Amino acid sequence: MQFPDDDNGKMLAAMADAGIDLTKQLDVDFFLVFDDQRDAEYASEELAKSELEGEFELHLNDELGQWELIVCIPMVPEYQAIVDQEIKLNTFAQEFGGVTDGWGVMQHQEGDDEFADDEHECSDECKH
Repeated sequence: MQFPDDDNGKMLAAMADAGIDLTKQLDVDFFLVFDDQRDAEYASEELAKSELEGEFELHLNDELGQWELIVCIPMVPEYQAIVDQEIKLNTFAQEFGGVTDGWGVMQHQEGDDEFADDEHECSDECKH
């Protein structure tokens, strides 16, 4: 597979090289970060009310010293779909004083519970 020479393309190429099937639906985690807890909570509440299909998790990222809203969206990880979702989420986050901070997928999915919470592959921009 050929991917554009940018962070998203490099991430998808690395996933393909790792043997991840990019033709199947995966749970893609998009990371939104906020300096202010209230802004992050309002953003989380608004996402929960929206028609966006996915799961949301809000917590304080001690390493970053920021509030992190993880938006997990089941999708086929196609380049343009990832870019489009990042743009939508970044526009949304900016309304609450936040920004997107990369995306990633769990390497072990679909029934592989042994490593489900241990291994996370992030893009170059991700600070996890």
